[in-house]
Parts: sequence; C-alpha cells; structure tokens
Amino acid sequence: MPSPSSDSPRGSSRGKRAAERPPSRLRLKRKAHAPEAAPLPEPDDTAAPTSAAPAGPALPATTRAPVTEPISEPTPEPTAEPRAASAASPRPTEEPDQTEQVARTERTAPDETAPDGPRRSLLAFWAGVLLLGAAALGWSALSGALSDVQAVGDTGTAPAWLDGVGAAAVVTALSWFLATRTAGRALVSAGLALVLAVASLLVGGRVLPTGAAVMTCVVGSVYAVMVTVPAVTGWKAMREALIAVLVAAVTAFAAVGFEPTVAIERFEIVTLLLALGLVLAIVYRLGAGLHGLGRRGMIVVAIGLGVLFATLAYAELLRRYGAQSFVSSVLDFADWTSARIGAFPRPLVVLLGIPALVWGTHVRARRRQGWWFCAFGVAATVPLATGLVSPGTSYLEAGLRAAYSLVLGLLIGWLVIRADIALTGPKGRGGRRAEEAGPHRPEPRRFAEL
Repeated sequence: MPSPSSDSPRGSSRGKRAAERPPSRLRLKRKAHAPEAAPLPEPDDTAAPTSAAPAGPALPATTRAPVTEPISEPTPEPTAEPRAASAASPRPTEEPDQTEQVARTERTAPDETAPDGPRRSLLAFWAGVLLLGAAALGWSALSGALSDVQAVGDTGTAPAWLDGVGAAAVVTALSWFLATRTAGRALVSAGLALVLAVASLLVGGRVLPTGAAVMTCVVGSVYAVMVTVPAVTGWKAMREALIAVLVAAVTAFAAVGFEPTVAIERFEIVTLLLALGLVLAIVYRLGAGLHGLGRRGMIVVAIGLGVLFATLAYAELLRRYGAQSFVSSVLDFADWTSARIGAFPRPLVVLLGIPALVWGTHVRARRRQGWWFCAFGVAATVPLATGLVSPGTSYLEAGLRAAYSLVLGLLIGWLVIRADIALTGPKGRGGRRAEEAGPHRPEPRRFAEL
C-alpha cells in the first residue's frame, strides 16, 4: 500500500516521523564542525563588492561561480539547520563530545569490570604454591629413590614431613584452580582442601590420609580435563592431551605424599566414579545440557559409557569369577610384556581416555558438544593420577606405563580425528586449510572462567 502524499488529508507520516526523530550523531558532528571548516569570511572581506551585493543576477555568471558555488553546494537541510543551531546556542558543539565520551566508556567498561581470567598477581601466587609443592614432592621422591645408592647415602635426604607439606600445597592450589575454572568459590574450595589435608597430616590413621588421597586424585584428574582449550588442528589437540597428562602426573605424586592405606582396585574404582560424576556435572552446564548433544553426540556418549563400564565390569568379573587358566594366561602375557619393555600399558587409557581428550578438544573448536567427549578424558587422568598409589609400583614402571599409554592413545586419537574430518569435514587439503583458518567457536583462556 503506497504511503500517503503530502496533499492527502492524512499528511505524510514519514515526514512527521523524520521531523520528530532527533538528529543523528553524524549530523551533530557536522553541526559542530561546520563553522570551523568553512573559511567564508576571509574571501568576503577581501572582495567587498561581491559580498555586499545580495542579489546574484546583477553580476556575471563567471564572477559569481567561484565565490557562490562552495556556499550553495551543500543541500539546504544540512546547511541551514546547523548554522541556525550554532548561532542560537553553543550546546550542539558540546553534545557530540559528551556522546562520544559516553560511548567510549561503554565500550571500555566491560573490559575493565570483567577481565579475562583472575588477576595476574593472584594467578602468580597460586602458580607459585603449586610449583613449590611439586618441587617439594620431587625432592622427596628423588631422595627416596637415591637413598639405596651407597655413594649417595644420607646426603641431601629430604625431611620426613616434606612430602606431606608438598601434597597439601598441591591439592590446595589445584582446588583453587578448579574452582576458578568452573566459576565456583575458589577461596572456599581451597580452604576446605587445606583443612582436610592438614587434618590428615596431623591426625594420621587410615581414614583421613586415604580420604585426602582420594580428594587429591579426583580434583587433579578433573582439573586436568578442565585446563584444556579448544584445538583447531590435530597437533594442538595432542598438545592439550600432554598438558592434561602433566597435571595428572603432579597429582600422582601429591596422592602418594599423604601415604594412604588402600586396596588398589577399590581405590581406583571409587576415584574414577567420583571423578566421572563431578566432570559430568560440570560438563552438563558447559555443554548446554543433554539437548546440546545431538544424535551423533548421544551415540558417542553412549559408546563411551559402554566402553567404560564394560571395561570395569569385565576386569572385576574376570578377577573374581574367571577361569584360572584364562586369568593366568592374561597375567602371563602382561608379565612377559613388562619383562620385555619395562611396563604394560593401561587398556582404559589407550582405548578411551587419551582418544577422548584428543578428539574432544578438536571438536570443541567447532561445536559445544565436544565438552561431552572431553568428559571421558578422566578415564586417562584418573588411572595416571593413581598410578603411584600401589606400594609395589616403582617410579620407573609407572613412568613407562604412562608413556606407553600416552603414545598409543595419541595414535588412536589422531586416527579418530582423521576419520571424523574425512566423514564430516571439507574435502581436499585446501578445504581443510581454509576451514582451519576460518572462525571457530571461542572459549576463554586457559586459566579463565568457563
């Protein structure tokens, strides 16, 4: 339906709306700068006859053109109104500056009130606490390993209380980092962890040190997954898996520092279930709930849960009710492999944990459901964090087992990424390079709140 014209009885509604609308910011700027930008009085003072004649037809067109064209060239609406407004009051010259200042403060306010991560001083403090605790644990472990060497003897032996203090420092710092990463109360979490750690060291016994060790393994394993960031390429996804393994290794030394009294099978199962429940509760918020999974995500999560519980149930059933000949053959194969290469890799870490970390961080760069895949990374971080709890495990054997599991898991994760790109990604190397260089799903920094 055509809009009414100015001759109609209704009038022009478009013209009324345009007249009632306040002038735009661009017009305000032109009002402010119009008197300054037009140096008209100088040529008028030098040529008095031409400026004094109000009527243009009395002069030739050749003499009028150079003087009058710059004055009459702008349209009547932007030239007449600014001059009238500037002559009436100086307020339009002040309004653009005020509006620009307000807009500038609005643009800078979010950056000042909501920084990307905690303050650097606070982050440096807790990082220093973590490093000092890890150094104390390393010194205690090194002195214990070299105490059997006759050439070294008691030289450089660490105090007996050093490993406990280092473990308390590590679990307190990890609790603060995890609460900061997951938008929790960091000081409350760190304070509770410190109270439990100190109580276990002072009281002793069997219950408190074991509970502190379980708490350390759960917090460290979950934070090892949360500290990862999205990875655009496969190599960056492998780097994130290495960072998670490093955090799990520090957690393993901290768990041993409490000197727990455990049954290794029960300890590993309880720690894994607690860590899985905690990480799923966190990922439920980060992954936009179950409806954010999609059909493919639901299938992958179901497969991951099936592999996890099937592995745990099969190992327990095989240990309790398996045929003695079959169990002995499996154990003999593991012993034969350990005798040849020094250790036997963990199947749960190789088949589920490390591939889930590698593929999950790769998917997180494109879709939010990658958090659900990363949640199964605790199947790698928990076994690595509890690898030193067993009294019969040496540092060398635990390190070789972790290294073999990491290498094989990275290989499987790389193959999963290549298969995913081949099935769902762009075709050809050029398409993959363009997709990697394109915009991706943003996430906060490594130590910022998710």
